[in-house]
Amino acid sequence: MNDNHFKFSTAVIGLPVFFVLLLWIVYWIQIRFDFDFYKYGIYPRDFSGLQGILFSPFIHENLEHLYNNSIPLLVLQAALQFFYPKQSFAVIGFGILFSGLITWIIGRENYHIGASSLIYVLVSFMFFKGIQSRYYRLVALSFAVVLFYGGMIWYVFPDVDQNISWEGHLAGFITGSGVSLFYKTPEFTKPVVYDWQRPDFDPSQDAFMKHFDENGNFVNTEKQEEDIISAYFVSDVLVN
Repeated sequence: MNDNHFKFSTAVIGLPVFFVLLLWIVYWIQIRFDFDFYKYGIYPRDFSGLQGILFSPFIHENLEHLYNNSIPLLVLQAALQFFYPKQSFAVIGFGILFSGLITWIIGRENYHIGASSLIYVLVSFMFFKGIQSRYYRLVALSFAVVLFYGGMIWYVFPDVDQNISWEGHLAGFITGSGVSLFYKTPEFTKPVVYDWQRPDFDPSQDAFMKHFDENGNFVNTEKQEEDIISAYFVSDVLVN
């Protein structure tokens, strides 16, 4: 696999926009018709609270909460779709499922809502997967994620802010790192530009490489050919 693996498509923009737009539509329905969607959030260790695993990422407390999640989701989902197009749907799907389940197990007895756990899934996945790949573009993406979102790591710890679901953040971080280990890292190679970069390249058959001996010293093959021809004619004269 080479650099051509990374191709821009309409999905890079379309899917993140669609997902975030869906969040805003749900919030608009909530305030327009005064629906109480909070009861559809994750309520830990309660059987009815399991429904929140699927619904909680689409429910937000207020406009500020929704806005703060929308921008990172747009950026991170676009990066995920561009650099990991084959894994993007699985990462989001499994990310929502397992981060919600972990939150249901470890969370405080309260309703946990919001898409921030998915944000932590994406941050964790792209950071660890980039490091595992050891491919310069994906490693650069990992460092970019740390640069822009590294400060989020503090919010996976208790007592930093009692008003946020640190359990959901921690669950997302754990899920993202786990998913990065589950999916095999593709073998990235640089595009073939020169013949000598090909795996089946044979130096003995290359016209240019014939100018060098086994020690890497330059050999004037044209002069050698001239000497052979001259020797032939000289021997021919002597024989006659």
